[in-house]
Amino acid sequence: MAQAEAHIIDRSVVRKSSGLKDTLLDKAFATAFRGLVYAQIWEDPVVDMEGLQINEDSRVLCIASGSCNALSYLTANPAAITAVDLNRAHIALGRLKIAAINALPNYDLFRRFFAHSDYKENVAIYEDRIAPLLDAESRKYWEGRDIRGRRRITQFQRGIYKQGLLGNFIGMAHLFAKLYGVDLRKVLEAPTVEEQREVFESELAPVFDKKFVRWVTNQPASLFGLGIPPAQYDALAGDEKMAEVLRKRLEKLACDFDVKDNYFAWQAFNRGYSKDEDAPLPPYLQRENYADLRERVAKLSVQRANLSEFLSSQPAMSLDRYVFLDAQDWMDDNQLTDLWREVTRTARKGARVLFRTAAEPSLLPGRVPNEILDQWTYHEELSKDLTQRDRSSIYGGVHLYELA
Repeated sequence: MAQAEAHIIDRSVVRKSSGLKDTLLDKAFATAFRGLVYAQIWEDPVVDMEGLQINEDSRVLCIASGSCNALSYLTANPAAITAVDLNRAHIALGRLKIAAINALPNYDLFRRFFAHSDYKENVAIYEDRIAPLLDAESRKYWEGRDIRGRRRITQFQRGIYKQGLLGNFIGMAHLFAKLYGVDLRKVLEAPTVEEQREVFESELAPVFDKKFVRWVTNQPASLFGLGIPPAQYDALAGDEKMAEVLRKRLEKLACDFDVKDNYFAWQAFNRGYSKDEDAPLPPYLQRENYADLRERVAKLSVQRANLSEFLSSQPAMSLDRYVFLDAQDWMDDNQLTDLWREVTRTARKGARVLFRTAAEPSLLPGRVPNEILDQWTYHEELSKDLTQRDRSSIYGGVHLYELA
């Protein structure tokens, strides 16, 4: 099983035409990617749903990641959602959430388990209520042990959002900030957006001018914790130093949105959601959506699969909403062409595809053949608007295409 998993991930991550140095970096990232990467997905589902215009007839295909967005799309009441991912930890997390929605008797228990994830009772709740509804492979994952010998399910006692590649990366960022005398949580204490900016400019921004920070961020491996593979590093940096790019992205996160409405800011600056009743949360964790979530969760399927290979197994004209996160940033031209050939074959008239890129422009023109891409309309102005309003603030561009 471990060898098969390694092969699946290597095939998708390791570039076939790269030199020795790039190949070694790709393999290092592939190794890191085999464990939990994202306890929370870092793309704004509200922006997604606005761009996709999901309705009761929509059949959605998305990348699972932490399954936050796949579950949040259920609030738009589509006909069906299939979430695919290569990472078995992400699949186990998505299926755990589905089982919990079906097993737990009320919203408060569900919120404590997934929004807070630091109650001692959570393991007993898992064993008594959730585990009996979970598939064998997912139970094997959660009841297995990490490299320190702890059962993985205890992450929901210790704070799941402090775990995984991203959780550890954010933890290291807090540690480095402390070494420079900066408390990142101060952003969350600012009562207005204007004061958020004051905190950022006076305390956070100067850290990116430190020689050590600039050196560290200049190493592609330093961003593995953000889930950014070496193939995406250069696209993210562009013509700038990586420290400057990260400063700009953090500035947007800290300054462009009120922290009272931005749960991404809480994850970045608090390492977890607020426990206040009116805390900002992903749509699937909001009290007002819980009843709909329970009613519609059977519409969601979480499957372990390569995106293009999954599409090749689907009937023609069987899907009409696609969400690719930033996965295309990892792909070479042949992989992009294979993907869009299958998307075009499986898409129904009026289908919409939404994805993100590390750099600002869409990566498709000049890389996907015109005979495929010309069948799609790029919504340039709407894409710019969605990019601006994406509260996660990590990506250079959100892009929306529609089948003509």
